[in-house]
Amino acid sequence: MTKPADVAVRAGDKVSSESHTMEELLEIQKAAFLRDGIPDAHTRIDRINRLGQMLLDHADEITAALTADFGTRPADLSIAADVAGCMIDIAHQRRSAEKWMKETNVARIAGALGFKQRLRRDPLGVVAIMGPWNFPLQLTIVPAASAFAAGNRVLMRPSSITAKTTDVIARVAPDYFSIEELAVITSKHGGGSDFAKLKADHMFFTGSPEVGSSVAQEAAKNLVPVTLELGGKNPAIVDKTTDITKAAHFLADARMINGGQVCLCPDYVFVPEEKVGEFTEKVIARWTKNFPTIVDNDDYTSTINEKNYQRIVGLIDDAVELGAQKRQVMPAGEQLPNDAVRKIPPTLLTGVTPGMKIEDDEVFGPVLTVYPYRVLSEAIDKINSSGHPLTLYWAGDDNDNLKTVADNTRSGSISGNDFGLHMLSQGLPFGGVGRSGLGNYHGEFGFNTFSHARAVTVSKLPISFAEIMTAPFTKRDRRMADMQMKFWRFMNGRAVKKSAKKR
Repeated sequence: MTKPADVAVRAGDKVSSESHTMEELLEIQKAAFLRDGIPDAHTRIDRINRLGQMLLDHADEITAALTADFGTRPADLSIAADVAGCMIDIAHQRRSAEKWMKETNVARIAGALGFKQRLRRDPLGVVAIMGPWNFPLQLTIVPAASAFAAGNRVLMRPSSITAKTTDVIARVAPDYFSIEELAVITSKHGGGSDFAKLKADHMFFTGSPEVGSSVAQEAAKNLVPVTLELGGKNPAIVDKTTDITKAAHFLADARMINGGQVCLCPDYVFVPEEKVGEFTEKVIARWTKNFPTIVDNDDYTSTINEKNYQRIVGLIDDAVELGAQKRQVMPAGEQLPNDAVRKIPPTLLTGVTPGMKIEDDEVFGPVLTVYPYRVLSEAIDKINSSGHPLTLYWAGDDNDNLKTVADNTRSGSISGNDFGLHMLSQGLPFGGVGRSGLGNYHGEFGFNTFSHARAVTVSKLPISFAEIMTAPFTKRDRRMADMQMKFWRFMNGRAVKKSAKKR
Protein backbone atom coordinates (compact mmCIF):
# COMPACT_ATOMS: atom_id res chain seq x y z
CA MET A 1 0.00 0.00 0.00
CA THR A 2 1.24 3.45 -0.86
CA LYS A 3 2.12 5.51 2.18
CA PRO A 4 0.40 8.90 2.13
CA ALA A 5 3.58 10.68 3.17
CA ASP A 6 5.29 9.35 0.03
CA VAL A 7 2.55 10.56 -2.33
CA ALA A 8 3.00 14.08 -3.66
CA VAL A 9 0.04 14.86 -5.88
CA ARG A 10 -0.90 18.39 -6.78
CA ALA A 11 -3.67 19.89 -8.91
CA GLY A 12 -2.73 19.54 -12.56
CA ASP A 13 -0.84 16.25 -12.21
CA LYS A 14 -3.85 14.45 -13.71
CA VAL A 15 -3.55 11.34 -11.58
CA SER A 16 -6.58 9.09 -12.07
CA SER A 17 -8.42 7.85 -9.01
CA GLU A 18 -8.30 4.39 -10.56
CA SER A 19 -4.54 4.26 -10.03
CA HIS A 20 -5.23 3.71 -6.31
CA THR A 21 -7.55 1.60 -4.21
CA MET A 22 -10.36 3.21 -2.24
CA GLU A 23 -8.43 2.69 0.98
CA GLU A 24 -5.33 4.31 -0.49
CA LEU A 25 -7.32 7.31 -1.70
CA LEU A 26 -8.80 7.75 1.76
CA GLU A 27 -5.37 7.66 3.38
CA ILE A 28 -3.97 10.08 0.77
CA GLN A 29 -6.74 12.58 1.49
CA LYS A 30 -6.46 12.20 5.26
CA ALA A 31 -2.71 12.79 5.11
CA ALA A 32 -3.17 15.84 2.87
CA PHE A 33 -5.77 17.28 5.23
CA LEU A 34 -3.42 16.96 8.19
CA ARG A 35 -0.44 18.27 6.21
CA ASP A 36 -2.15 21.36 4.83
CA GLY A 37 -4.38 22.19 7.78
CA ILE A 38 -7.73 23.95 7.58
CA PRO A 39 -8.09 25.58 4.17
CA ASP A 40 -8.65 29.32 3.89
CA ALA A 41 -11.61 30.89 2.11
CA HIS A 42 -9.71 31.34 -1.16
CA THR A 43 -8.87 27.62 -1.34
CA ARG A 44 -12.44 26.58 -0.59
CA ILE A 45 -13.93 28.92 -3.17
CA ASP A 46 -11.39 27.82 -5.77
CA ARG A 47 -12.42 24.18 -5.27
CA ILE A 48 -16.10 25.07 -5.56
CA ASN A 49 -15.38 27.03 -8.75
CA ARG A 50 -13.50 24.12 -10.29
CA LEU A 51 -16.34 21.76 -9.44
CA GLY A 52 -18.83 23.96 -11.25
CA GLN A 53 -16.48 24.48 -14.19
CA MET A 54 -16.05 20.73 -14.59
CA LEU A 55 -19.80 20.36 -15.05
CA LEU A 56 -20.17 23.32 -17.40
CA ASP A 57 -17.20 22.38 -19.58
CA HIS A 58 -18.52 18.85 -20.13
CA ALA A 59 -22.28 19.49 -20.17
CA ASP A 60 -22.80 18.03 -23.65
CA GLU A 61 -20.79 14.92 -22.89
CA ILE A 62 -22.57 14.45 -19.57
CA THR A 63 -25.97 14.83 -21.24
CA ALA A 64 -25.10 12.26 -23.91
CA ALA A 65 -23.89 9.84 -21.25
CA LEU A 66 -27.09 10.24 -19.23
CA THR A 67 -29.18 9.55 -22.32
CA ALA A 68 -27.14 6.43 -23.03
CA ASP A 69 -27.47 5.24 -19.43
CA PHE A 70 -31.25 5.61 -19.38
CA GLY A 71 -31.94 4.60 -22.98
CA THR A 72 -34.21 7.61 -23.45
CA ARG A 73 -33.98 10.75 -21.35
CA PRO A 74 -34.68 14.33 -22.46
CA ALA A 75 -31.50 16.35 -22.86
CA ASP A 76 -33.26 19.39 -21.44
CA LEU A 77 -34.05 17.47 -18.25
CA SER A 78 -30.44 16.34 -17.88
CA ILE A 79 -29.17 19.89 -18.28
CA ALA A 80 -31.78 21.31 -15.90
CA ALA A 81 -31.27 18.69 -13.20
CA ASP A 82 -27.72 17.37 -13.42
CA VAL A 83 -25.81 20.39 -14.74
CA ALA A 84 -27.58 23.75 -14.38
CA GLY A 85 -29.50 22.43 -11.38
CA CYS A 86 -26.26 21.95 -9.48
CA MET A 87 -25.12 25.50 -10.11
CA ILE A 88 -27.78 27.08 -7.87
CA ASP A 89 -26.34 25.64 -4.67
CA ILE A 90 -22.76 25.81 -5.96
CA ALA A 91 -23.18 29.58 -6.41
CA HIS A 92 -24.63 29.91 -2.90
CA GLN A 93 -21.78 27.94 -1.34
CA ARG A 94 -19.20 30.02 -3.20
CA ARG A 95 -20.84 33.29 -2.19
CA SER A 96 -21.29 32.40 1.49
CA ALA A 97 -18.40 30.11 2.48
CA GLU A 98 -16.18 32.91 3.80
CA LYS A 99 -18.98 34.24 6.01
CA TRP A 100 -20.01 30.85 7.34
CA MET A 101 -16.47 29.77 8.26
CA LYS A 102 -15.75 32.75 10.50
CA GLU A 103 -15.44 32.30 14.25
CA THR A 104 -18.40 33.65 16.18
CA ASN A 105 -18.22 35.40 19.54
CA VAL A 106 -21.26 34.03 21.36
CA ALA A 107 -21.01 35.93 24.66
CA ARG A 108 -19.72 39.50 24.41
CA ILE A 109 -20.82 40.59 27.90
CA ALA A 110 -19.38 37.49 29.57
CA GLY A 111 -16.21 37.99 27.57
CA ALA A 112 -15.82 41.51 28.90
CA LEU A 113 -16.03 40.04 32.41
CA GLY A 114 -13.28 37.53 31.68
CA PHE A 115 -15.15 34.51 30.24
CA LYS A 116 -14.54 34.40 26.48
CA GLN A 117 -16.74 32.06 24.42
CA ARG A 118 -16.26 31.45 20.72
CA LEU A 119 -17.75 29.04 18.20
CA ARG A 120 -15.68 27.59 15.39
CA ARG A 121 -17.09 25.55 12.52
CA ASP A 122 -14.20 23.31 11.54
CA PRO A 123 -14.03 20.83 8.64
CA LEU A 124 -14.44 17.16 9.46
CA GLY A 125 -11.65 15.92 7.17
CA VAL A 126 -12.64 13.48 4.41
CA VAL A 127 -16.29 13.24 3.36
CA ALA A 128 -17.45 10.12 1.48
CA ILE A 129 -20.45 10.72 -0.82
CA MET A 130 -22.55 7.94 -2.36
CA GLY A 131 -24.98 8.99 -5.09
CA PRO A 132 -28.03 7.33 -6.70
CA TRP A 133 -28.74 6.64 -10.36
CA ASN A 134 -31.80 8.84 -10.93
CA PHE A 135 -29.86 12.14 -10.73
CA PRO A 136 -26.31 10.82 -10.51
CA LEU A 137 -24.56 14.19 -10.64
CA GLN A 138 -26.90 16.56 -8.85
CA LEU A 139 -27.04 14.26 -5.84
CA THR A 140 -23.26 13.90 -5.62
CA ILE A 141 -21.98 17.25 -6.90
CA VAL A 142 -24.22 19.42 -4.70
CA PRO A 143 -23.17 17.73 -1.43
CA ALA A 144 -19.56 17.80 -2.66
CA ALA A 145 -19.79 21.58 -3.04
CA SER A 146 -21.08 21.85 0.53
CA ALA A 147 -18.24 19.64 1.74
CA PHE A 148 -15.70 21.85 -0.06
CA ALA A 149 -17.26 25.00 1.39
CA ALA A 150 -16.85 23.49 4.84
CA GLY A 151 -13.16 22.80 4.13
CA ASN A 152 -13.19 19.03 3.53
CA ARG A 153 -11.68 16.64 1.02
CA VAL A 154 -14.15 14.46 -0.95
CA LEU A 155 -14.37 10.84 -2.02
CA MET A 156 -17.29 10.71 -4.46
CA ARG A 157 -18.98 7.54 -5.69
CA PRO A 158 -21.65 8.15 -8.34
CA SER A 159 -23.96 5.23 -9.06
CA SER A 160 -22.56 2.24 -10.94
CA ILE A 161 -25.99 1.82 -12.60
CA THR A 162 -25.38 5.02 -14.60
CA ALA A 163 -21.92 3.75 -15.50
CA LYS A 164 -21.39 5.85 -18.62
CA THR A 165 -22.03 9.08 -16.70
CA THR A 166 -19.73 7.98 -13.89
CA ASP A 167 -17.02 7.15 -16.43
CA VAL A 168 -17.17 10.69 -17.86
CA ILE A 169 -16.74 12.28 -14.43
CA ALA A 170 -13.98 9.86 -13.42
CA ARG A 171 -12.11 10.62 -16.65
CA VAL A 172 -12.35 14.42 -16.57
CA ALA A 173 -12.03 15.01 -12.80
CA PRO A 174 -8.18 14.78 -12.82
CA ASP A 175 -8.12 17.78 -15.18
CA TYR A 176 -9.66 19.88 -12.40
CA PHE A 177 -8.65 18.24 -9.13
CA SER A 178 -5.82 16.48 -7.42
CA ILE A 179 -6.89 13.17 -5.92
CA GLU A 180 -5.94 14.78 -2.61
CA GLU A 181 -8.95 17.07 -3.06
CA LEU A 182 -11.53 15.04 -5.00
CA ALA A 183 -11.34 11.38 -5.95
CA VAL A 184 -14.04 9.71 -8.04
CA ILE A 185 -14.74 6.11 -7.05
CA THR A 186 -16.03 3.75 -9.75
CA SER A 187 -17.13 0.12 -9.89
CA LYS A 188 -13.49 -0.78 -10.58
CA HIS A 189 -12.75 0.11 -6.96
CA GLY A 190 -15.48 -2.18 -5.63
CA GLY A 191 -19.17 -2.10 -4.78
CA GLY A 192 -21.20 0.34 -2.76
CA SER A 193 -21.01 -1.94 0.29
CA ASP A 194 -17.21 -1.70 0.14
CA PHE A 195 -17.42 2.09 -0.01
CA ALA A 196 -19.70 2.14 3.05
CA LYS A 197 -16.99 0.37 5.05
CA LEU A 198 -14.47 3.20 4.62
CA LYS A 199 -13.30 4.92 7.80
CA ALA A 200 -14.07 8.36 6.42
CA ASP A 201 -14.95 11.30 8.66
CA HIS A 202 -18.52 11.50 7.34
CA MET A 203 -20.63 9.26 5.10
CA PHE A 204 -23.30 10.90 2.91
CA PHE A 205 -25.74 8.58 1.13
CA THR A 206 -28.68 9.19 -1.21
CA GLY A 207 -30.83 6.22 -2.18
CA SER A 208 -33.45 3.79 -0.95
CA PRO A 209 -34.27 3.27 2.75
CA GLU A 210 -33.23 -0.38 2.48
CA VAL A 211 -29.74 0.38 1.16
CA GLY A 212 -29.49 3.41 3.45
CA SER A 213 -30.03 1.15 6.46
CA SER A 214 -27.20 -1.10 5.29
CA VAL A 215 -24.88 1.90 4.76
CA ALA A 216 -25.68 3.22 8.24
CA GLN A 217 -24.93 -0.16 9.80
CA GLU A 218 -21.55 -0.41 8.07
CA ALA A 219 -20.65 3.17 9.01
CA ALA A 220 -21.67 2.56 12.62
CA LYS A 221 -19.08 -0.19 12.92
CA ASN A 222 -16.42 2.51 12.45
CA LEU A 223 -18.35 5.22 14.36
CA VAL A 224 -18.59 7.21 11.13
CA PRO A 225 -21.46 9.74 11.27
CA VAL A 226 -23.97 9.52 8.41
CA THR A 227 -26.36 11.71 6.49
CA LEU A 228 -29.07 9.66 4.77
CA GLU A 229 -31.19 11.18 2.01
CA LEU A 230 -33.76 8.46 1.36
CA GLY A 231 -37.06 8.01 -0.44
CA GLY A 232 -40.54 7.00 0.56
CA LYS A 233 -44.10 7.10 -0.70
CA ASN A 234 -44.87 10.79 -1.02
CA PRO A 235 -48.57 11.62 -0.49
CA ALA A 236 -50.57 14.49 -1.94
CA ILE A 237 -53.80 16.00 -0.69
CA VAL A 238 -56.22 17.98 -2.84
CA ASP A 239 -58.11 20.47 -0.70
CA LYS A 240 -61.89 20.49 -1.07
CA THR A 241 -61.91 24.16 -2.06
CA THR A 242 -59.18 24.07 -4.70
CA ASP A 243 -59.52 24.23 -8.48
CA ILE A 244 -59.60 20.56 -9.46
CA THR A 245 -58.17 21.22 -12.93
CA LYS A 246 -55.11 22.98 -11.56
CA ALA A 247 -54.61 20.24 -8.97
CA ALA A 248 -54.88 17.49 -11.59
CA HIS A 249 -52.43 19.17 -13.97
CA PHE A 250 -49.91 19.89 -11.20
CA LEU A 251 -49.93 16.33 -9.84
CA ALA A 252 -50.01 14.71 -13.28
CA ASP A 253 -46.91 16.68 -14.26
CA ALA A 254 -45.11 16.10 -10.96
CA ARG A 255 -45.65 12.34 -11.19
CA MET A 256 -44.02 12.11 -14.63
CA ILE A 257 -40.77 14.02 -14.00
CA ASN A 258 -37.88 11.77 -15.08
CA GLY A 259 -40.42 9.06 -15.84
CA GLY A 260 -41.53 9.16 -12.21
CA GLN A 261 -38.03 8.21 -11.08
CA VAL A 262 -37.56 10.97 -8.51
CA CYS A 263 -37.56 10.60 -4.74
CA LEU A 264 -39.78 13.71 -4.60
CA CYS A 265 -42.48 12.53 -7.03
CA PRO A 266 -46.00 12.21 -5.59
CA ASP A 267 -46.84 8.53 -5.17
CA TYR A 268 -50.48 8.68 -4.14
CA VAL A 269 -53.09 11.39 -3.84
CA PHE A 270 -56.19 11.99 -1.72
CA VAL A 271 -59.05 13.65 -3.59
CA PRO A 272 -62.44 14.75 -2.19
CA GLU A 273 -64.79 11.81 -2.76
CA GLU A 274 -67.22 13.74 -4.91
CA LYS A 275 -64.40 14.97 -7.20
CA VAL A 276 -62.49 11.73 -7.82
CA GLY A 277 -64.09 11.11 -11.22
CA GLU A 278 -63.37 14.62 -12.44
CA PHE A 279 -59.81 14.49 -11.11
CA THR A 280 -58.97 11.18 -12.78
CA GLU A 281 -60.42 12.33 -16.12
CA LYS A 282 -58.31 15.48 -16.05
CA VAL A 283 -55.13 13.60 -15.10
CA ILE A 284 -55.61 11.19 -18.01
CA ALA A 285 -56.37 14.10 -20.34
CA ARG A 286 -53.21 15.89 -19.23
CA TRP A 287 -51.05 12.84 -19.82
CA THR A 288 -52.71 12.18 -23.19
CA LYS A 289 -51.93 15.72 -24.30
CA ASN A 290 -48.35 15.68 -23.00
CA PHE A 291 -47.47 12.26 -24.44
CA PRO A 292 -49.12 11.79 -27.86
CA THR A 293 -46.46 9.13 -28.48
CA ILE A 294 -44.37 7.19 -26.00
CA VAL A 295 -42.33 4.34 -27.52
CA ASP A 296 -40.27 6.54 -29.87
CA ASN A 297 -40.67 9.76 -27.88
CA ASP A 298 -37.28 11.10 -26.76
CA ASP A 299 -39.03 13.27 -24.17
CA TYR A 300 -40.39 10.20 -22.36
CA THR A 301 -37.77 8.90 -19.94
CA SER A 302 -37.18 5.15 -19.99
CA THR A 303 -37.11 3.09 -16.82
CA ILE A 304 -33.44 2.89 -15.87
CA ASN A 305 -32.97 -0.89 -16.24
CA GLU A 306 -34.76 -4.20 -16.73
CA LYS A 307 -34.93 -4.97 -13.01
CA ASN A 308 -36.83 -1.78 -12.17
CA TYR A 309 -38.98 -2.06 -15.28
CA GLN A 310 -40.19 -5.52 -14.32
CA ARG A 311 -40.68 -4.45 -10.71
CA ILE A 312 -43.00 -1.56 -11.68
CA VAL A 313 -44.97 -3.66 -14.18
CA GLY A 314 -45.32 -6.27 -11.44
CA LEU A 315 -46.71 -3.74 -8.98
CA ILE A 316 -49.38 -2.65 -11.49
CA ASP A 317 -50.31 -6.24 -12.39
CA ASP A 318 -50.53 -7.28 -8.74
CA ALA A 319 -52.88 -4.39 -7.93
CA VAL A 320 -55.15 -5.14 -10.90
CA GLU A 321 -55.27 -8.86 -10.11
CA LEU A 322 -56.39 -8.04 -6.56
CA GLY A 323 -59.19 -5.74 -7.70
CA ALA A 324 -57.74 -2.28 -8.43
CA GLN A 325 -58.92 -0.35 -11.50
CA LYS A 326 -56.28 0.70 -14.02
CA ARG A 327 -56.34 3.54 -16.53
CA GLN A 328 -53.39 4.05 -18.88
CA VAL A 329 -52.45 6.40 -21.70
CA MET A 330 -51.99 4.14 -24.74
CA PRO A 331 -51.17 5.99 -27.97
CA ALA A 332 -52.70 4.33 -31.03
CA GLY A 333 -50.55 1.64 -32.59
CA GLU A 334 -48.09 1.39 -29.72
CA GLN A 335 -47.39 -1.73 -27.67
CA LEU A 336 -47.09 -0.78 -24.00
CA PRO A 337 -45.56 -1.61 -21.63
CA ASN A 338 -42.65 -2.02 -24.03
CA ASP A 339 -39.82 -4.31 -22.96
CA ALA A 340 -37.46 -3.23 -25.75
CA VAL A 341 -37.33 0.44 -24.70
CA ARG A 342 -38.34 -0.15 -21.04
CA LYS A 343 -41.27 2.25 -21.22
CA ILE A 344 -44.38 1.96 -19.07
CA PRO A 345 -47.41 4.09 -19.98
CA PRO A 346 -48.63 6.74 -17.51
CA THR A 347 -50.86 4.74 -15.19
CA LEU A 348 -53.58 5.82 -12.79
CA LEU A 349 -54.89 3.35 -10.21
CA THR A 350 -58.06 3.53 -8.12
CA GLY A 351 -59.55 1.00 -5.75
CA VAL A 352 -56.17 0.17 -4.22
CA THR A 353 -56.58 -1.65 -0.90
CA PRO A 354 -54.35 -3.12 1.84
CA GLY A 355 -52.62 -6.30 0.74
CA MET A 356 -51.66 -4.93 -2.67
CA LYS A 357 -47.90 -4.53 -2.99
CA ILE A 358 -48.24 -1.00 -4.36
CA GLU A 359 -49.80 0.04 -1.03
CA ASP A 360 -46.40 -0.34 0.65
CA ASP A 361 -43.71 -0.15 -2.04
CA GLU A 362 -42.34 3.12 -3.40
CA VAL A 363 -43.20 2.93 -7.10
CA PHE A 364 -40.42 5.10 -8.56
CA GLY A 365 -42.17 5.03 -11.92
CA PRO A 366 -45.08 6.55 -13.92
CA VAL A 367 -47.90 5.36 -11.65
CA LEU A 368 -50.24 7.48 -9.52
CA THR A 369 -52.70 5.98 -7.03
CA VAL A 370 -55.86 7.93 -6.19
CA TYR A 371 -57.79 7.58 -2.93
CA PRO A 372 -61.09 9.29 -2.09
CA TYR A 373 -61.60 11.07 1.23
CA ARG A 374 -64.64 12.54 2.95
CA VAL A 375 -62.97 14.32 5.86
CA LEU A 376 -59.37 15.51 6.11
CA SER A 377 -58.63 13.23 9.06
CA GLU A 378 -59.01 10.19 6.77
CA ALA A 379 -56.11 11.36 4.63
CA ILE A 380 -54.03 12.31 7.67
CA ASP A 381 -54.55 8.89 9.30
CA LYS A 382 -53.57 7.08 6.11
CA ILE A 383 -50.42 9.18 5.71
CA ASN A 384 -49.39 8.58 9.32
CA SER A 385 -49.81 4.83 8.91
CA SER A 386 -47.36 4.73 5.99
CA GLY A 387 -44.17 6.13 7.54
CA HIS A 388 -42.77 9.63 7.26
CA PRO A 389 -42.36 10.64 3.57
CA LEU A 390 -39.65 12.80 2.05
CA THR A 391 -42.22 15.40 1.08
CA LEU A 392 -45.96 15.94 1.33
CA TYR A 393 -47.81 17.69 -1.50
CA TRP A 394 -50.71 20.05 -0.95
CA ALA A 395 -52.99 21.28 -3.72
CA GLY A 396 -54.85 24.25 -2.34
CA ASP A 397 -54.53 27.58 -0.58
CA ASP A 398 -52.25 28.36 2.35
CA ASN A 399 -55.15 27.98 4.78
CA ASP A 400 -56.27 26.35 8.04
CA ASN A 401 -56.60 22.96 6.35
CA LEU A 402 -52.93 23.05 5.37
CA LYS A 403 -52.04 23.99 8.94
CA THR A 404 -54.05 21.03 10.20
CA VAL A 405 -52.16 18.71 7.85
CA ALA A 406 -48.79 20.18 8.87
CA ASP A 407 -49.59 19.96 12.59
CA ASN A 408 -50.74 16.35 12.40
CA THR A 409 -48.27 14.70 10.03
CA ARG A 410 -44.51 14.37 9.70
CA SER A 411 -42.54 14.70 6.47
CA GLY A 412 -39.20 16.01 5.29
CA SER A 413 -40.95 18.99 3.69
CA ILE A 414 -44.32 20.26 2.49
CA SER A 415 -44.73 21.41 -1.11
CA GLY A 416 -47.81 23.39 -2.05
CA ASN A 417 -49.04 23.61 -5.65
CA ASP A 418 -45.69 22.85 -7.28
CA PHE A 419 -42.88 20.33 -7.43
CA GLY A 420 -40.01 20.55 -4.93
CA LEU A 421 -39.53 24.32 -4.93
CA HIS A 422 -37.74 24.09 -1.57
CA MET A 423 -34.78 22.65 -3.49
CA LEU A 424 -34.33 26.04 -5.15
CA SER A 425 -34.39 28.07 -1.94
CA GLN A 426 -31.15 29.23 -0.37
CA GLY A 427 -32.74 29.39 3.07
CA LEU A 428 -34.43 25.98 3.29
CA PRO A 429 -32.97 22.54 3.98
CA PHE A 430 -33.40 19.43 1.85
CA GLY A 431 -33.77 16.22 3.80
CA GLY A 432 -36.13 13.62 5.20
CA VAL A 433 -37.28 12.48 8.61
CA GLY A 434 -37.58 8.99 10.03
CA ARG A 435 -37.58 6.42 7.25
CA SER A 436 -37.16 9.11 4.59
CA GLY A 437 -33.83 10.34 5.89
CA LEU A 438 -31.45 11.54 8.55
CA GLY A 439 -29.88 15.00 8.38
CA ASN A 440 -30.11 17.58 5.61
CA TYR A 441 -28.15 19.84 3.26
CA HIS A 442 -28.38 22.71 0.74
CA GLY A 443 -27.19 26.22 1.60
CA GLU A 444 -25.91 26.77 5.12
CA PHE A 445 -27.55 23.51 6.20
CA GLY A 446 -25.09 21.66 3.96
CA PHE A 447 -22.15 23.64 5.32
CA ASN A 448 -23.20 22.74 8.86
CA THR A 449 -23.68 19.06 7.99
CA PHE A 450 -20.04 18.81 6.92
CA SER A 451 -18.66 20.94 9.76
CA HIS A 452 -17.91 20.33 13.42
CA ALA A 453 -19.31 23.01 15.74
CA ARG A 454 -16.32 23.46 18.03
CA ALA A 455 -16.59 25.35 21.30
CA VAL A 456 -13.67 27.50 22.47
CA THR A 457 -13.61 29.06 25.96
CA VAL A 458 -10.85 31.08 27.62
CA SER A 459 -11.28 32.15 31.25
CA LYS A 460 -9.79 34.99 33.24
CA LEU A 461 -12.47 34.76 35.92
CA PRO A 462 -11.38 35.24 39.54
CA ILE A 463 -12.89 31.86 40.48
CA SER A 464 -11.80 28.44 39.25
CA PHE A 465 -14.47 25.86 38.46
CA ALA A 466 -11.83 23.14 38.49
CA GLU A 467 -11.04 24.06 42.11
CA ILE A 468 -14.72 24.24 43.06
CA MET A 469 -15.45 20.81 41.58
CA THR A 470 -12.70 18.88 43.38
CA ALA A 471 -11.71 18.06 46.97
CA PRO A 472 -11.35 19.33 49.54
CA PHE A 473 -14.97 20.57 49.70
CA THR A 474 -15.25 23.42 52.21
CA LYS A 475 -18.06 25.24 53.99
CA ARG A 476 -17.80 27.88 51.26
CA ASP A 477 -18.50 25.20 48.63
CA ARG A 478 -21.54 24.01 50.59
CA ARG A 479 -22.88 27.55 50.86
CA MET A 480 -22.44 28.04 47.10
CA ALA A 481 -24.28 24.78 46.40
CA ASP A 482 -27.12 25.81 48.72
CA MET A 483 -27.35 29.22 47.05
CA GLN A 484 -27.57 27.59 43.61
CA MET A 485 -30.37 25.26 44.69
CA LYS A 486 -32.29 28.12 46.31
CA PHE A 487 -31.89 30.24 43.17
CA TRP A 488 -33.05 27.50 40.76
CA ARG A 489 -36.00 26.48 42.94
CA PHE A 490 -37.14 30.10 42.88
CA MET A 491 -36.66 30.47 39.12
CA ASN A 492 -38.36 27.19 38.23
CA GLY A 493 -41.25 27.88 40.61
CA ARG A 494 -41.83 31.26 39.00
CA ALA A 495 -41.82 29.67 35.54
CA VAL A 496 -44.38 27.07 36.62
CA LYS A 497 -46.71 29.76 37.99
CA LYS A 498 -46.33 31.86 34.83
CA SER A 499 -47.18 28.90 32.66
CA ALA A 500 -50.22 28.00 34.75
CA LYS A 501 -51.65 31.51 34.36
CA LYS A 502 -51.59 31.19 30.55
CA ARG A 503 -53.83 28.13 30.55
